[in-house]
Amino acid sequence: MSEHELAAKEILKNVLPTPMVESKFDRDTKIRLISEKFKDIMEILGLDLSNDSLKDTPKRVAKMYVNELFAGLWEENFPKITVIDNDMKYDQMVVAKQVSVMSLCEHHFLTIDGFATIGYIPGKKVIGLSKLNRIARYFARRPQVQERLTKQIADCLVNVLETENVAVHIVAKHYCLVSRGVEDTGSVTVTSDLRGDFKRKPETRSEFLKHCQA
Repeated sequence: MSEHELAAKEILKNVLPTPMVESKFDRDTKIRLISEKFKDIMEILGLDLSNDSLKDTPKRVAKMYVNELFAGLWEENFPKITVIDNDMKYDQMVVAKQVSVMSLCEHHFLTIDGFATIGYIPGKKVIGLSKLNRIARYFARRPQVQERLTKQIADCLVNVLETENVAVHIVAKHYCLVSRGVEDTGSVTVTSDLRGDFKRKPETRSEFLKHCQA
């Protein structure tokens, strides 16, 4: 196991887990098996897989699942996190806004699409700004519920930054509500996980939530 994978494992053991069992398949085997199963689904639906437009769809879907949409299921894909010592003694809020979050709901495998606002108050560590986006993306790239996704991002940041002063706020549209079921095209879901001063101090909470609304 590489040094990066060991570091990722140490961080992720303190993050709310996604319900999983250990997979015995390597990447290529996963793609092959998913492709075979998805071909079965298409045939059951009555689609003609001899058609030029459809014949490669099972493999395309399998590669998309393993390499893209569900890449966050595996520790090896956890982003390399860069933190530096807070030598400048910065003690004010750092907020990343409009962080793209795209996932799939674990109930119907339909898109969750929205934005996160991520904030923290530095203690001893400051994180590279792009790493906030990469952390959000990693946990979004798996079957999800929005509540768990919010907590996973916050859990990760608490461990990486070694501070409890972390806040995550997500606003997202769920296409399991848009394209099926109630078919509501206008609603969004809002979740927050406020910790430390973001939860305890009304002025800090208010400042962060104003950033979320702007």
